[in-house]
Amino acid sequence: MNDHTGPDVGLTVTHRRYVPSSHAHYAGDLVDGAYGLGLFGDVATELCIRTDGDEGLFASYDDVQFKAPVRAGDVVEATAELVAAGRRSRRIEFRLHVVARGASTPDQPGASAVLDPPLLATTAVGTVVVP
Repeated sequence: MNDHTGPDVGLTVTHRRYVPSSHAHYAGDLVDGAYGLGLFGDVATELCIRTDGDEGLFASYDDVQFKAPVRAGDVVEATAELVAAGRRSRRIEFRLHVVARGASTPDQPGASAVLDPPLLATTAVGTVVVP
């Protein structure tokens, strides 16, 4: 990739989403790692629309790290940051944070708590290609 710093380098896009119980895949209401990667695709799409007026195509991930669990009942925040721009390629760093987590009890099954600071759940670096 012929990297250069253009006017869009440093642009970030963030989406928040509640993780419903229908996405729990493992014991303990754990959600599989692909859930976060799907969110990374969504924020990368918006980032490409903002920088290039096109949804772009995901070419590869260079690095994916699962640092903490994501569970049903969480509120997660997916962020994409454009870190380098070539002629047609865009290098993006991704972060998925858990910003709130379910804290149910028998007396309060819908209880939740805001996490301060948010919990870093997944990181990745990827490349998208635009026309």
